[in-house]
Amino acid sequence: MFRRPPRQQYAALCYRVKKKTGDLEVLLLTSRDTGRWVIPKGWPMPGKLSHEVAAREAYEEAGVRGTVETEPLGSFGYDKLLKDGIEIPCRVQVYALEVSELAKNFKEKGERSLEWVSCKEAAERVREPELSGIILGFAQRMVKPAAAAQAK
Repeated sequence: MFRRPPRQQYAALCYRVKKKTGDLEVLLLTSRDTGRWVIPKGWPMPGKLSHEVAAREAYEEAGVRGTVETEPLGSFGYDKLLKDGIEIPCRVQVYALEVSELAKNFKEKGERSLEWVSCKEAAERVREPELSGIILGFAQRMVKPAAAAQAK
């Protein structure tokens, strides 16, 4: 069988640090087709940089806005099942997005479930092993600045 090169997508790992506890949480949402736990992602958009696409998808799919990093955390692969039943391989670049605003209304409201969970919980829920690794690596990265600040 011929295998096409992966199609590129961009995603946002949306996170917040709870003010009272300092706990790091990431936002997971369900996919519209299979109901599996995912992060907001989408196809490239003309005139938009990859991190801008990630931020826009986060708003359209989950109603969150914030500060998106311009350097990717990493990438993961998965097979996307299209409406016609064809599976296409995708490579997804992931950008961290610190959430500062939650919209009451957004494009895909009511089409997905959203949940704020710990990085450990998120890594267990997502099906893509590479995405689990990105989430756990992000959690480690976020612990280091907090530990360094406490040490001073």
